[in-house]
Amino acid sequence: MKPWIELGTAQIPNDGGVLTLRQRDQEFSISLSGPRGELMNSRRFNSEQQLSVLGCAHLKNRDNARVLVGGMGMGYTLAAALEAVSSNAEVMVADLIPEVVEWNRGPLGDCAGRPLDDVRVSVHIGDVAELLTKGDARYDAVLLDVDNGPEGLTHSDNNWLYSVEGTSSIFSSLAPGGVLAVWSAGPDSMYVGRLKKAGFQVKVETVRERPGKGARHTIFVAKKMAARRARKSR
Repeated sequence: MKPWIELGTAQIPNDGGVLTLRQRDQEFSISLSGPRGELMNSRRFNSEQQLSVLGCAHLKNRDNARVLVGGMGMGYTLAAALEAVSSNAEVMVADLIPEVVEWNRGPLGDCAGRPLDDVRVSVHIGDVAELLTKGDARYDAVLLDVDNGPEGLTHSDNNWLYSVEGTSSIFSSLAPGGVLAVWSAGPDSMYVGRLKKAGFQVKVETVRERPGKGARHTIFVAKKMAARRARKSR
């Protein structure tokens, strides 16, 4: 078996640890220093794709849809989002770590078909939370895969996204009928409760890391229901 070759490292802000990109033949791996170990692998990405499939299902025939992808990863979520939306959609991908974006422009790019080259894509280098605090109802879908789930295990600052305040801000950032989809390593009933408290209609989906096999992951699909029109008085 061929050995792993280290291609690059990146420091997570605020002493969050070090990410390492490695390659073995045509397989790529991104790991975090310490006991957390491997975060993602180019052979196991079905659940990342399903995040977009479930989160963008309502946008198939929507003109000028606006989608925010939180977390570049290996590009699979972004690529699946681009497949799910129309040719005039706008898709913003946000990542805190510039090296991860550069890896996707370089050696990782072919894994997901180089989605960063798509003219519909723009990139925000920084915390995705910066884009979710404006409360301007601009997004038709928000797809979050920035950590292990509704706890900031990789980067503690991610906790805000899953808090009552963060969940309410995301609700306000979505247009009526918009969807928040969140990737998680497993279920979390307390997070479901926070989503419902913020006003979302919530479904919890279980998906596999590979089609039909591998570890089971959770996708929280939370919809901001469109306001009902008031009935005309007779």
